[in-house]
Amino acid sequence: MLIRGRKSLMNALAILTLSVGLAMDATAVSAARGCAARAVRAQDVLRVALLFGGFQALMPGIGWFVGESFGSVVSAWDHWIAFALLGAIGGKMLWEAREAADPATPAGSDPDLFATHVLVVLAIATSIDALAAGITLPILGAPMLFSLASIGLITAVLSALGMLLGRRFGGILGRRLDAFGGVVLVGLGTKILVEHLALV
Repeated sequence: MLIRGRKSLMNALAILTLSVGLAMDATAVSAARGCAARAVRAQDVLRVALLFGGFQALMPGIGWFVGESFGSVVSAWDHWIAFALLGAIGGKMLWEAREAADPATPAGSDPDLFATHVLVVLAIATSIDALAAGITLPILGAPMLFSLASIGLITAVLSALGMLLGRRFGGILGRRLDAFGGVVLVGLGTKILVEHLALV
């Protein structure tokens, strides 16, 4: 009973860690939006939080379905798949963090930085990684609803905070948040691989 409870706690912590890592892309983009905006209104913060959090929760659900549908194939290689996917996502975020320019806020872009159609495109773009990561969720053994709610809620909160901090502190946050998220995801993928190999 104690072992089962400890395993559930570890799975929950892994999901929360994954949620924070996946949220960094959206948080960095939100910070860039806040930095570029002349003013940030409450409805802008709410719109960003709902769209970014909503898409970030939806995409892993699709990935989860893919992972479950091919479970018999995935089970033999799940730890390597998790390591490869999370490592690739994290590596991509670390690589992008090296870029000096923020592609989310090009010069001469639409002055309405918080237009719904603009935010939807950004929400989809920043949640593609979550689609891939969703394939690894069944491997962690956490409840689906808890996982998706955690990813969506944490992304919504951090995106809102990122936008407010970006407005206050300027453009220094974006690349640092991407780098932090990359390190978190690479670390989580490595943890999954090491734990599975230790049981062999």
